[in-house]
Amino acid sequence: MINNAYAQAAAGGDPGIMGFLPIILMFVLLYFLMIRPQMKRAKDHKQMVEALQKGDEVVTAGGVVGRISRLADGYVILEIAPSTEISVQRTAVQTLLPKGTIKTIQ
Repeated sequence: MINNAYAQAAAGGDPGIMGFLPIILMFVLLYFLMIRPQMKRAKDHKQMVEALQKGDEVVTAGGVVGRISRLADGYVILEIAPSTEISVQRTAVQTLLPKGTIKTIQ
């Protein structure tokens, strides 16, 4: 009886790498569908924030549309209306708009 039990265990064998293959494929798929595109968007956003200049028209993360009037170390001063300026963090700038967009919105 004991010999039969050992024989059955040996016949089943260890699945080895084939048992982990579905898990490995899920991590590869997760990397290419979620992690890699998110890292690319973060890199593009960082480049856009570093390239901001005076006069650029932008939209902040809060939805405020304005023209950059001054740049500070970590902040951007936006003119949102004539003689009305606010300061926001550079990282809060979400989108760089084409020139003249603010005139078409008003």
